[in-house]
Amino acid sequence: MPDFTQIKLDIDGPIATITLHRPEKMNAFTHQMRDEIIEAIDITDADDAVRAVIVTGDGERAFCAGADLTPPKNPDGTDKHVFSDPKTVDDLSDPLVRDGGGRLVLRLFNSQKPLIGACNGVAVGVGATMQLPFDMRLCSDNARFGFVFAKRGITPEACSSWFLPRLVGMSTALEWCMTGRIFDAQEALDAGLVRSVHPQGELMDAARALASEIAENASPISVAMTRAMLWRLSAEDHPMKAHRIDSRSIYRLSRGADAKEGIASFLEKRPPEFTGKVSEDMPDFYPWWQEPEYK
Repeated sequence: MPDFTQIKLDIDGPIATITLHRPEKMNAFTHQMRDEIIEAIDITDADDAVRAVIVTGDGERAFCAGADLTPPKNPDGTDKHVFSDPKTVDDLSDPLVRDGGGRLVLRLFNSQKPLIGACNGVAVGVGATMQLPFDMRLCSDNARFGFVFAKRGITPEACSSWFLPRLVGMSTALEWCMTGRIFDAQEALDAGLVRSVHPQGELMDAARALASEIAENASPISVAMTRAMLWRLSAEDHPMKAHRIDSRSIYRLSRGADAKEGIASFLEKRPPEFTGKVSEDMPDFYPWWQEPEYK
């Protein structure tokens, strides 16, 4: 296991837990945290024993309080100026232009394992937007969310202009982003941003129960394909494009070992024992898409 310093990665049987771990900074987001989360997702994707991934924050105050705005230091201890003249960074090839939150979210979007968010407190800015590509989001009753970018004179980031309207509808997404206000767990639940609200002490148990339900009952091949299909095909401009992938997918998977086990376990009234491996047994046409380049 890598020597992470700003996150923790724990793997317990089929469930992996990634914990944002900067409690002294309310788990504020940094480039290093981004890189460590990406590496952790690489690890969970490569581990066939992992069937679901929970992402949470350290402590009971915050999931992630947004980007760490503490100025970096020069070797002499003075603050380092990190903003370049905008005229020099209008080229996408300049690494200063590319949004770090977006890099993380794109990796989460391409996860082959289901992602379950357990938001344990404050989640503002990138602390909120990084949760949007999670497949399911739970939160504690003290959770607070905020898409506060307009209040800081900037715009939404981390691909949230693509994700947020899909999750809560355009009107709610516009209201939250234009006002930049902080809203509570109940409003998040009412809008569909989270699927359930729990007392702080029960949040992780609820997240693990959901992860276990997936791990114990569903084929990992089916789950990986379902995740890719629902996220990607729902954004297509005509259902025929989904029909093409649906047809190929159901044809290939119905002839596989997991489908045989799924039927046998149903007829024999017993829990399934799926043997398919995401690393080896995905359909031969997966991935069917060409990942866009950043350019």
